[in-house]
Amino acid sequence: MAFKVLFLAHAPDAEKEIHRNKIDTGMYQLFTVVVKNQVEAVAVCQQYVKKEQIDSVLLCPGFTHADVAEITEVAGGNVGVSVARGDGPSGKISLAARKREGYLGKKEN
Repeated sequence: MAFKVLFLAHAPDAEKEIHRNKIDTGMYQLFTVVVKNQVEAVAVCQQYVKKEQIDSVLLCPGFTHADVAEITEVAGGNVGVSVARGDGPSGKISLAARKREGYLGKKEN
């Protein structure tokens, strides 16, 4: 049996049924799904925990503390939930890139 991880990320133009992937080494299975919003993230998490028996959920830095708490509740007590966050300078770089690409409103030129 493999260690199974679901990585969830946000993108304003995501289509969760299209923007997904699976990597399977035999001992490790990584499922990735890009969602538009928290509602989709919760639904995808519930689906994968039930269908794939996920061991761990990894969330992109765009998830707020409240989002993480909701995902943790939905995933259940037997699923680890982590957030991929960097240090202060890394967070600023990521935020600037997301702003540039229009994640937080209009796309910058």
